[in-house]
Amino acid sequence: MLPAADPAGVVGAGDDPVPGSPGPVVPIRPLTFRELLDLPFALIQANPAALAALGGGAVLVAEVVVVLLTASVARLTDDADAAIAWTAVLTTLSCAWLVRVLMRATVVPIALAAAFGGRTGVRAAVSRAGDLAGPVLLAHALFTLVGVGVSVLGILLITLPFVVVWLGYLRGTQFPAPVVLFAEPTTHRQSVARAKLLTEGTRWRLTGLWLVQRTLFTLLAVPLFGVMLFVSDITGTHRWPVIVLFTVTGLVLAAFGEIVESCARVVCYVDLRCRREGMDIVVPRGGQARGGSA
Repeated sequence: MLPAADPAGVVGAGDDPVPGSPGPVVPIRPLTFRELLDLPFALIQANPAALAALGGGAVLVAEVVVVLLTASVARLTDDADAAIAWTAVLTTLSCAWLVRVLMRATVVPIALAAAFGGRTGVRAAVSRAGDLAGPVLLAHALFTLVGVGVSVLGILLITLPFVVVWLGYLRGTQFPAPVVLFAEPTTHRQSVARAKLLTEGTRWRLTGLWLVQRTLFTLLAVPLFGVMLFVSDITGTHRWPVIVLFTVTGLVLAAFGEIVESCARVVCYVDLRCRREGMDIVVPRGGQARGGSA
């Protein structure tokens, strides 16, 4: 058995579901590896309208920005192919990064509420994201810098497998950190320390989860881009339709991947809280009547 974590400042344990709600979507108990993979999709199914509105709105705004910036560069460079291509790629990557930040900041509170039997709407989620915009942006910036820095070491083919596993281990160590920001009154630095404490003893398990998720995302992305190539061949390789087609596909994948990953973080948070702190242990509330009336 793992040693208990410091429960100071921890919220969520023992809360009753909101009256009229369907109850917790995530079982409040230690979870199996298969449940860690499956339950994120149960959280998505519990909030389809809110997640679709957030994801669709973010992708739409991001695509408009990509098209406008690419069209502006095309006009300034007299339709230079290289300039247009680089602009489309860089703006798509930048907008995808922002889409992931927005999705993480809004999906986590929605999934967290559903996990404990509550419900959070789009407005409430955006409000929570605004309240924690600074810590969320800082966390995602550091998250990206670590990912880029470690990935550079994988340029050599011989080191690539080790780099991927190492990156997965680092990601697993911090996997519940974004959820801690929303579930517990804490700062970014404290959320990182809290995540390390929660994941102690289970980091290789979370590494495996991260690697399996990346494999699933790759299996989803490859055929989707293959369909895009097929459609572009049928309709003709006109520049702007192809640019829009591929940039939209990239943004949709970024949004969907972050939705799944954010829900997975919430599921792992519940699992880790149960394993380390016994959150699944029900303690009777004090002050209740014990038979008869007062």
